[in-house]
Amino acid sequence: MNIILLGPPGAGKGTQAQILVEERGMIQLSTGDMLREAKDSGTEMGKIVADVMARGDLVTDEIVIGLIREKISGDSGSGFIFDGFPRTLAQADALADLMSETGQTLDAVVEMRVDDGALIKRITARSTCGGCGAVYNDLTKPWPADGKCANCGSTEVKRRADDNEDSLKQRLMEYYKKTSPLIGYYHAKGELKSIDGLGEIDEVKARIAGALDG
Repeated sequence: MNIILLGPPGAGKGTQAQILVEERGMIQLSTGDMLREAKDSGTEMGKIVADVMARGDLVTDEIVIGLIREKISGDSGSGFIFDGFPRTLAQADALADLMSETGQTLDAVVEMRVDDGALIKRITARSTCGGCGAVYNDLTKPWPADGKCANCGSTEVKRRADDNEDSLKQRLMEYYKKTSPLIGYYHAKGELKSIDGLGEIDEVKARIAGALDG
């Protein structure tokens, strides 16, 4: 089963993709991870990516599709999760062509819908442990009162500089401008399944399972 996870920044796509990887044996194709991996790989495509990134230019759709082609031509596990791609209608068309060309199908597009206000509140409250990367949240899972990470004992708390209200509103605006046309695109093709993306991790996991297995 090959699926796309759609949703605004901070909706929890990465967390849910990891659960699908662990529980269903799917392979997560994250654009950011693929670019970093390619840049350090030393392959022909990797050299192109490294050169583009060194110049500070945006990586073209052709390059990203090339990286995806390499990935889906290898081990497919129990299917692929496209995370962070496609972001535009042009990319969606390119992905459809690639899937057809490689004899693959796209089985579902899961849209994780969230309330912007609740999302901003949730993200501005999050922090991570500088030692092990464990995620905390001022509202739902506060940093321990003794000042030490419950996981590794580190006292280093990190917050992302762009996890502030103004920056988040800007990122959400970019998402809606570029990515929301994909909602109509996949709805018209009968592939879109929308779920409520807010809630506890297990609640959202159950909704995604219902969308995929229903």
